[in-house]
Amino acid sequence: MRKQIILFSLAFSSLLSSMNILAAEKLRIYAASSMTNAVNLLVEEFEKEHSVDVIPVYASTSSLVRQIERGAPTDIFISANDTWMTYLVDRKLVLSDNVTNLCENELVLISPKGTSVTFDQSKGEQWVNFLTNERLAIGNTLSVPAGIYAKEALETLGVWDDVKNRLAPSNNVRMALALVERGEAKLGIVYKTDALLSKEVNLVSTFPSDLHTPIRYPVANLSNKAIAKDFYAFLKSDKAKEILNSFGFKVNK
Repeated sequence: MRKQIILFSLAFSSLLSSMNILAAEKLRIYAASSMTNAVNLLVEEFEKEHSVDVIPVYASTSSLVRQIERGAPTDIFISANDTWMTYLVDRKLVLSDNVTNLCENELVLISPKGTSVTFDQSKGEQWVNFLTNERLAIGNTLSVPAGIYAKEALETLGVWDDVKNRLAPSNNVRMALALVERGEAKLGIVYKTDALLSKEVNLVSTFPSDLHTPIRYPVANLSNKAIAKDFYAFLKSDKAKEILNSFGFKVNK
């Protein structure tokens, strides 16, 4: 009899647990791939105080925008640049009043771990020498924000024509990072936050911020859910700012 009671209690507890999981609200967060680690920790902290099932989706900003445009259910969207967020606002898929700047980033030049690279970014011939029979890993310069920023910087430096035929374009910045980590590209241009996360690359140099448009991460609340409003508010908290700063993002106090 006692054994039956114990089994019943275990079954009942399991049922309650399942019911709680089913009852938990769902919060869908679409975020640029460069935000993956930071958003994962932000979600972890938020879930400590809220009964919610957070579903994060990470990809290039352009890919996420296309999904949102096609009607993908999204509560929170974090873009890697202002342009794509403006694109959604112009199409009335996002209300401008529900958009704020979350943080900023920097652009850096990286090389595989163990390599020694030192050269002047403004010297086209030095880029050519380093990339002889090699490739520069970079986000797609037409759609991926990191690639767009990189092209702007290279154009401002006057070396775009020297490197444009030596690119290894990727669908998002994390893929560009991976190419350098594996030694499949001799150089790469990624966000500083990505370079800091990797133990397989060297940070060669940082591109001055005046070489490209500001690297901002606007965040938008696309939902009327109370839990979405709570998460949107949480992103402005001191705890959220602390987390973002810990990953190398720049946050205004």
